Amino acid sequence: MRILRRDRERTPRAAARTVVLDPDGSVFLLRSDNIEVGVHWTSPGGGIEPGESPLEGARRELWEETGWTDLVPGPLLCTWEHDFTWHGIPVRQHEHIFLTVGPRRGPVGDVSDVHATDGILGWRWWTAADLADERADAVWPPQLPALLAGVRAKGWPGDGSPGSLPPVEPVDLGHVPNGTVGTDAARSTTAGQAREGTEA
Repeated sequence: MRILRRDRERTPRAAARTVVLDPDGSVFLLRSDNIEVGVHWTSPGGGIEPGESPLEGARRELWEETGWTDLVPGPLLCTWEHDFTWHGIPVRQHEHIFLTVGPRRGPVGDVSDVHATDGILGWRWWTAADLADERADAVWPPQLPALLAGVRAKGWPGDGSPGSLPPVEPVDLGHVPNGTVGTDAARSTTAGQAREGTEA
């Protein structure tokens, strides 16, 4: 069994993501697997490149992983830190997660190379009921269902136009230990796969 370095020795890494809501309030998530946290779902995003701001990194990653060049990240939803292993390197990742609204669709164009490099195994749209399902796979961050319930309650996604959307107060989740992500045995891989359909 491979032994990972202690948390204090983890390589710091900055990343940015974009949560995309459709007109009905469902959220687009990508499926991944990881040596430390197992199967989980997260919004499009990844590491920030040198010289990029978090917003610029979120926009680039959104375009690369979905092909949706017509969408741009909107307000900051939250920040958080978590630990995982990236290409064999234990990292502590600090993420900025932005929010936007877009049409319900799948990735556009050939994103297979990006998905293979980033370890993306599939995708699907999640309703609020899906996120609340105790049998579902873990989502990153684990507070995402509650955060999205809050923005929906404030009027998101509205009619999708910038002027129709109420402001979002960003939340700092701090460091979230891996033990809080997907430890409930009921949130099994089998249940999540059963609900993926043809999208993943």
